[in-house]
Amino acid sequence: MPTIDCDPEAARHRLEEAGVTVEPGHTDHERWRAERGDAVAVAYDDTVVVQGARPADLTAPLADSSGRAHVYFDGASRGNPGPAAVGWVIVSGDGIVDEGSGTIGETTNNRAEYEALVRALEVARDHGFEMVDVRGDSELIVKQVRGEWNTNDPELRERRVRARELLDTFDRWSLEHVPREINDRADGLANEALDDG
Repeated sequence: MPTIDCDPEAARHRLEEAGVTVEPGHTDHERWRAERGDAVAVAYDDTVVVQGARPADLTAPLADSSGRAHVYFDGASRGNPGPAAVGWVIVSGDGIVDEGSGTIGETTNNRAEYEALVRALEVARDHGFEMVDVRGDSELIVKQVRGEWNTNDPELRERRVRARELLDTFDRWSLEHVPREINDRADGLANEALDDG
């Protein structure tokens, strides 16, 4: 459950600019509440607490981010196809800005990798980063998105198009294949989601 130390009125303003409806709090201690997707934010005197299955639905617009981020992504499938999950981490010069994971039903490992990439890029975009250096341990996904390898799978082609559309929303981006040990946090989050799912 992320807790953001901030001025609640400035946070309210950022949410309203992002198109989120902010309502009065339910108790005397709550200054306001907001819901978006699978997240609920509650403001107190000097903090905003975000709860729900996908906190990034609200932590991204609440964060005062810009500049450059490193984005790590990983997808996992047990059975290939089988139960699948994603994990992602966004890091700036100040440390981990956001991270998340979740199950995505039954699919292949490659489709899970693409879903993880897309979710990570959506969150980095919502945080307002202008430049992203994206890292993943799937050589196939990295080379397909960079246009070095093709795919005959129509679903993977669709996901590749979506990933490129998201990358093109940034002023500058890079996408690199890294060893699994460099991507261990995103890998761990995807596998924890599978274990918990």
